[in-house]
Amino acid sequence: MNTVLYISIAILSGISCVLLIAWLKSRAALSSLREKYAPIAAIDGELSRLRQEQDDLRSRIKERRQGWEAEIERTLPEIESLSKQVDLLRDAAEIQSFGFYEPHFDFGTSEEYKNAVKINRDKQKSTMKRKDEAAFCAIDWTVEGSKAKGRQMINKQLKLMLRAFNGECDAAITKARFDNVTRLEERIERSFAAINKLGETNQCRITRAFKELKLEELRLAYEYAVKKQDEREEQRRIRVEMQEEERARKEIENAQREAEKEENRFEQALIKARAELEQARDSQNEALRKKISLLEEQFREAHDRKEKAISRAQLTRSGHVYVISNIGSFGEDVFKIGMTRRLEPLDRVKELGDASVPFPFDVHAMIYSEDAHSLESKLHERFPEKQVNLINQRKEFFGVTLAEVRDAVTEFSPDVEFITTAVAEQFRASAAIRKKKELEAEQRREKEQATEIAAARDKFDHLRESWKAEPVA
Repeated sequence: MNTVLYISIAILSGISCVLLIAWLKSRAALSSLREKYAPIAAIDGELSRLRQEQDDLRSRIKERRQGWEAEIERTLPEIESLSKQVDLLRDAAEIQSFGFYEPHFDFGTSEEYKNAVKINRDKQKSTMKRKDEAAFCAIDWTVEGSKAKGRQMINKQLKLMLRAFNGECDAAITKARFDNVTRLEERIERSFAAINKLGETNQCRITRAFKELKLEELRLAYEYAVKKQDEREEQRRIRVEMQEEERARKEIENAQREAEKEENRFEQALIKARAELEQARDSQNEALRKKISLLEEQFREAHDRKEKAISRAQLTRSGHVYVISNIGSFGEDVFKIGMTRRLEPLDRVKELGDASVPFPFDVHAMIYSEDAHSLESKLHERFPEKQVNLINQRKEFFGVTLAEVRDAVTEFSPDVEFITTAVAEQFRASAAIRKKKELEAEQRREKEQATEIAAARDKFDHLRESWKAEPVA
């Protein structure tokens, strides 16, 4: 028994020794492998670290990009708003840079301007034909020892300079408008200086006298166009006045005819009633007398209307001067002071409030005068600096207060009835409707927000009631 035990222990000891030796060998081999492949393991670690850093960097870039996009989205409207303001300021600065053009001529008609332009161009042609008057060279040049060739060279250069200058001036003249004419004058001056600078080497120059002719042509052409436009406006105004006069004449004639018809009708009825009274019985006399009295009154009124119409037809300068305003179209403290010869002057006011303006005019005063043109002129002369349109003063709109207009009107017509309140019914009603719609829209938004809040509160209450906490063990 002991022998078997000893043998078993010996076997186990041998096996243990073998296993120990094998473990030691494998450990040594593993250590050797670790030493052999240590650089590769280090590279793998470095790669893992770099991948992690790359992921972190991408995450940070993504966050920053999202932040930048959000910032751009937030600032874009502000940039657009500032851009619009810059454009407006740039336009305003450009308009201010135009300068105000002071007329250089005072011809009465466009035909006189047209003749002056023709005379100017004839002067230019004759000046260019004469030597040294349009352009000249200060010295005599020789080319290959020949003065003739030198003169030929200089003549060619002077022609080129004049052609260039004429081209610049013609381009400026065709573009002349109210908003650029002063800049075009400067452009001609700059072209004159630049072309003369190019000719300095050969001492060739365009004369100042020729430049002044070109500036004169620019001014004449511009003022000719302005005068033509003024004449068209004046002709249009005269046509409107003629149409107004014709309407007034027809109205007066129609009123006269109607009044005459009424007068004849009442006269015939009165004759008939008087004849009936002579033959009537005593019981009918009172009724017939009342009828005659009424007919006599109606006859007198018809006769007065006829006389008034005849008088208006004879008084060619009579009419009504009106003071009207339109707050919805022109704002506060803007009044039109005009004149009409219409028998019914309010018809003219209604015409002015047609489709060209969004709201009808309010009448503050309607003054009858036997010399309406004179009265209108006197009222206009009270506010020479307060014309809304300082270029075309026939527009008859004035930027004045109601008190100033009332004082001027009562000075010339003390008994006139002056309405100080502008009703502006349609304008105020439109403003009220617009305000009501805005209020209703605001109420709808508030109601929608209240509905959303109530729905969210109900959902939260439902979740809170349905949630049950787990019992603690």
